[in-house]
Amino acid sequence: MADFLKKLRGTLLVGFGYMLSPLSWWNDIFFNLPIALVFGYGVAWFQPDWFFSGTILGYWLSNVVGMVMMQFGAMDVFLSDQKQNLKRDLWIGFGGSTLYTLVIAALIYWQVLEVPDFLANLHP
Repeated sequence: MADFLKKLRGTLLVGFGYMLSPLSWWNDIFFNLPIALVFGYGVAWFQPDWFFSGTILGYWLSNVVGMVMMQFGAMDVFLSDQKQNLKRDLWIGFGGSTLYTLVIAALIYWQVLEVPDFLANLHP
C-alpha cells in the first residue's frame, strides 16, 4: 500500500509539475502567467517600480518549481527504491528553468515574441 501511495504522489507531482514547467509552454497563460503576475503585484506592493522584474522573477520561480516537482515525482514513480539527490535535482531544475526564462525574455526583448496588449498595459 505504501508503494502505491508513493507512486500516486509521484504521478500527481509529475502532473502538476508539468503544468508549471517550461515543457508546457502552451499552458503558461493558465498557470505560470497568473502566478507570475500575482508575484509581480506582491513585489510592486513594496516597490512599485519593480512590477515587471517581480513578474519575470515569479515566472522563473514557477518554472523552477514545476521542473523540481517533475523530477521528484519521476523519482517516486520510476526509481522508488533509489536514494534521491536533492542538490543535483535542484540544480537541474534551476538550470533548465533559467535557460528557458532567459530565452523567452530575450525573444520578447528583441520583439520576436509580442506581448499581448492586455499584458503590456498590466502594471500597477
